[in-house]
Amino acid sequence: MGNMISFGSRLIALLLTLTCSVLTASTRDSSADSRLAKAYRFERGGWTYVHLEGSPSDIGFQHGYLLAPEIADAFAAIKLYDTHETQRDWEFFRTAARQMLWPHIDVEYQQELQGIADGLKAHGVNLDLYDVVALNAFEELPDYYIPWLSKQTRNKQTPKQMRQSADDKRAASSRPPNLLPPGNCSAFIATGSYTKDHQIVIAHNNWTSYLAGERWVMIFDIVPEHGNRVLMDGFPGVITSDDDFGVNSAGIMITETTITQFEGWDPNGKPEFMRSRKALQYANSIDDYVRIIKDGNNGGYANDWLIGDRNTGEIAYLELGLKNTPLWRTKDGYFVSSNFARDPKLIREETSGFNPDDASSSPNARHHRADDFMQATKGQIDIELAEQFLSDHVDRYEKTTLDKEVDQPNERTLCGHVDNSPRGIKEWGWDAYDPAGAVQGKASDSAMAAKMSLVAHTGHPCGEDFLAADFLEHHPEWSWQKPLLRDMKAGPWTVFNAGQKP
Repeated sequence: MGNMISFGSRLIALLLTLTCSVLTASTRDSSADSRLAKAYRFERGGWTYVHLEGSPSDIGFQHGYLLAPEIADAFAAIKLYDTHETQRDWEFFRTAARQMLWPHIDVEYQQELQGIADGLKAHGVNLDLYDVVALNAFEELPDYYIPWLSKQTRNKQTPKQMRQSADDKRAASSRPPNLLPPGNCSAFIATGSYTKDHQIVIAHNNWTSYLAGERWVMIFDIVPEHGNRVLMDGFPGVITSDDDFGVNSAGIMITETTITQFEGWDPNGKPEFMRSRKALQYANSIDDYVRIIKDGNNGGYANDWLIGDRNTGEIAYLELGLKNTPLWRTKDGYFVSSNFARDPKLIREETSGFNPDDASSSPNARHHRADDFMQATKGQIDIELAEQFLSDHVDRYEKTTLDKEVDQPNERTLCGHVDNSPRGIKEWGWDAYDPAGAVQGKASDSAMAAKMSLVAHTGHPCGEDFLAADFLEHHPEWSWQKPLLRDMKAGPWTVFNAGQKP
């Protein structure tokens, strides 16, 4: 009998313990749920749509928690790529994030970044705040900060130190890193007599490594406590679009392409990933957007920005160098962008020799093809033609030399396929058959922007699939990417709206 009582007591005690554990876990889940209550995600057309809403820390927590598996996967890909290309370990990037970037981030976005780290932790992903900050700067640190830092270091060395440094580099690697700002994207914005309804049409395809591009498949619908609602494409764990295509509830429409061979960095400036997010969130006009994106400019991820205001029908082109920031604007015309610098003074003072007259280069060949396209379709440009623009395979350089159009997807076509090119792109340090090119596309117009809507396509906008195993079989020199390089399947053009439900 005593044994039975003792057993019963132990059983009750065990049940109470389990109940307390469940209640504690339930309390934790309830606490998490209160932050997640307004957030959700779903998949459509190859994209992951994520709705985030609330305070900066809540938006960050929702982002980190809902996308934890995607962020962990994307982080692994970026870490592999950046450490391989720069020959710097990840701790270098964490240190730069902690010491240089973090102090210059507005409190609102510090809270959001900390929220992402907290959401990841709650979902069991072991990445901390400075991993998250470095991930957000994956377009800035490798290709802008490190070249600037290397140049500063060389300028301060004595001749003996320079010789020793050269010896160290040769000993460390037979192929020292060739770090150059990448040329990401083909884009246009048009208005007035160039478009079918005389309102704005904007389009953009993102050029990057397939390693990153396969993962650049997020649609973020963000409802912040302050500022405008934002609908944009994006990358897991990053608070801005980063290839930069989006619309806001004030009617502002934006995209950009990077400036080839740009040089410049201000270690005391504000990170570009923060400025671009802030500009889209708070701009109510073209002037607002220009002012915010220029405020605290650090030179990182230097872009040509295409900006439209659906309320006025006006479009603008901001060439955002560090020293030179010319702005063009019109209510009847177009701007195309394909990684070429437009301003002669910026080319002379802030690039390492960009040559606008080299018709064989990717930026210039695409520039000429984009101009051809806009002139040939004047008065007809709409979303359907925007999709055709982003899918275009005419090599303008070959067309000029052969006097005929050839469907030849490569590094010189608007829909880029650098993995097809034996030339690569020397201006960006991209080697022959680099697994890189156009990885997705987006478009919108004034009518869509009024409803906070855009149309988007995963993978090559032309519809061609990239198959990793087949590529690596023919190009084993890229086998270092094999653990994380995967197929990039082309999805359908899919319409997304702010507030869209599963």
